[in-house]
Amino acid sequence: MKQEFIEAGEIVTTHGVRGEVKVNPFVDSAAFLAPYTRVRIAGRTYPVVSCRVQKSCALLRLAGVDSLEAAQALRGKTVEIFRADVPEGVVFACELLGMQVYSGDTPVGQITDVLDYPGNSVYVVTGQREYLLPAVKEFILSIDLEGNRMQVRLLEGMGSDED
Repeated sequence: MKQEFIEAGEIVTTHGVRGEVKVNPFVDSAAFLAPYTRVRIAGRTYPVVSCRVQKSCALLRLAGVDSLEAAQALRGKTVEIFRADVPEGVVFACELLGMQVYSGDTPVGQITDVLDYPGNSVYVVTGQREYLLPAVKEFILSIDLEGNRMQVRLLEGMGSDED
C-alpha cells in the first residue's frame, strides 16, 4: 500500500560542531538520500541544506539545526522521506507487505516478507501455498500501489510444496 512517508534511516550521531547529523540508511545506499530537499523527523519537516556521503552513511545538514546541541537532540530518531518526492516507479519493500498477489484473475495470496539477496529481492507470497517469487520483470508483471495489487506470472515448481 502506498504510504505517505518512507522510513529512510536513523540518526546515529552528530558530525562536527555546526549541526550536521550522521544517518545510517535503511534504503539501498546513503547516496539515495542526496536528491531530497526535505525530510521528516519525529513529525517535523526539515528542509535539507546539504547531503553528502561518508562511507556507508549520509551526513545531513538541516535548516534550523545549527549547533551540536540541536543535532544531539535528534540522535536515535528516524529520518523519513516524503513519498510524494520519490520518483515515479520506485517501490519500497515496506509498501509491498500485505499486498494482494494475483496470477491472471486467480488470487495467489499476499506478500508476507521481502528477502534481499545480492542478485535480486525475493517476495514471499503466502496463500493456500507459499511462493517465493524473484523480483524480476519476468515474474512481476505489474504493481499497483493504489489498488494494493500485484500481477505475477507463476511457473511450475515455484510453490514451496511443489516438487
